[in-house]
Amino acid sequence: MKIAGIVLLVLFYVLAPAGVLWLCRKVKWIGKIGPILMLYFIGAIIANIGIFPAGDSPQNWFQELFAGAPKVQDLLSSAMIPLAIPLMLYSFTFRRSETRDTLIAMVTGLAAVVIAVVAGYPIFSSHINDAPKVAGMYTACLTGGTVNMASVSTALGVEGQQYALLNTYDMIVSFTYLVFIMAIGIRLARKILPVKTLDYNEAAIQAELEKSGANPYKGIFAWSGLKDVLFLLGVTILIVGLSAGVAVGLSKLLPGTFMMFFILTITTLGIAASFIKPVHDKKFGYETGMYFIYIFSIVVASMANVRALDFSGALWTIGFLAFIEVVSLTLQVLSARVFKVDADTAVIASVTYINSPPFVPMIAASMKNSRVLMPGLSIGIVGYAAGNYLGVLFATLFG
Repeated sequence: MKIAGIVLLVLFYVLAPAGVLWLCRKVKWIGKIGPILMLYFIGAIIANIGIFPAGDSPQNWFQELFAGAPKVQDLLSSAMIPLAIPLMLYSFTFRRSETRDTLIAMVTGLAAVVIAVVAGYPIFSSHINDAPKVAGMYTACLTGGTVNMASVSTALGVEGQQYALLNTYDMIVSFTYLVFIMAIGIRLARKILPVKTLDYNEAAIQAELEKSGANPYKGIFAWSGLKDVLFLLGVTILIVGLSAGVAVGLSKLLPGTFMMFFILTITTLGIAASFIKPVHDKKFGYETGMYFIYIFSIVVASMANVRALDFSGALWTIGFLAFIEVVSLTLQVLSARVFKVDADTAVIASVTYINSPPFVPMIAASMKNSRVLMPGLSIGIVGYAAGNYLGVLFATLFG
């Protein structure tokens, strides 16, 4: 691959997320789609317009320039997740839930997803390629978020284009679930479950919505911001190095398990580092980690040659996802009725697990109930922390 091609490709992957984030803030309809889905669209287009060689013989000038692109793609996609995991964990505050309802919703919501995966696996697994890995990735995603799904896919050695396809299915099903919650689910839950007095602090909700829509990277290039980022990157590189050493040792005892132990050790050390005040208090850790996820997203999408993808299990995979989400929501509501958890806390817990914490302010606004903001975000922290462990555990058990 020509040096110019390497430079152009790396610059594209590194800078494209910045451009998409800018568009998401400036163009309302693009903002509603979200940066990750937009990056998938762009990456998929790049993958299928013929600028990357399909074989060993370049067919045009572009393919000659970008010959060997898979090596760059593999390097970037492999590096982004180990760097992202600890950075996204440093700023989290792990503490006991402040209320009974939040604690119950947190535990029962996590249990609901786990039970739904266990119940659905025997029904759908025979129709899904690499079913144990798919189940592990979706368990991680539906208890944590995209970063957990990406982490577990790396731990399990899932190919980039297959990950992109599975993540696309999740976006389709989870978006449908979110629309259902906002259109019907909230009102239905309030008819079935107790309803507490709504605390509609519009300013608090608006502040969270504005926070999610604002530029999270503002000030990152100021000297104070750069110092924090460089410090956190140093800690992250140390964690990655230690994790690699631990994984090498354990994989000698259990051959073929290096990547699994590598990701789990990074997760554990990232959580441990969040309790260290000088690490926890630094700014831009989560944002930097999320940017690495954005780079990972466009890289894996650009590896997804549509002609090479296997769509044979698409309907069964989507059915498996839909089953998990419907059953987990049903179990969440039933357990809330048993334990007398209020409707809004139960629903926000389900949304946090299924759709991830960034959707909490949107649902709180739809509920007109700012009281569920902090419970939803607190539950999300637990999901992020638990997702990698659960994903690897289920992939191992089902395998």
